[in-house]
Order: sequence, then C-alpha cells, then structure tokens
Amino acid sequence: MGLATVIHPMDVAAEILNRDVLIMAILTVVLLVFCLGEQAKIGRGKGGLFLATYVAYTVYLIGTAF
Repeated sequence: MGLATVIHPMDVAAEILNRDVLIMAILTVVLLVFCLGEQAKIGRGKGGLFLATYVAYTVYLIGTAF
C-alpha cells in the first residue's frame, strides 16, 4: 500500500491494527534480543525461526480472513 495510502488514506479496523502491532512489537523485541545476545549473529536456526513465524502468521491471517 505505502505511497497509495498517502495519496488516498484508507480505513483499517482497530482489531487489525491491535493484532498486527502486537505481533510486530513482540518479533522486534525477539530480534533485538537475538542481536544483543552473546552471539550477535543470526544464523540458520534463528533465521529459520523467523521464517517459520512469518509463514505461520501469514497462514493465520489467510485463515481468519474468510
């Protein structure tokens, strides 16, 4: 959406914003912990965890859309 919403704003339900902001905040904190930990490197395991989380969240969003 990006630039298109700047030109023509769209209405978004508060439920969607609350859910998405919560998930993004949690994942941001997890990423921060991974980056500030003993090994400040995101390897295959941590990357796989984020990929699995992304896939699961996308499946959840598609499942609840209908």
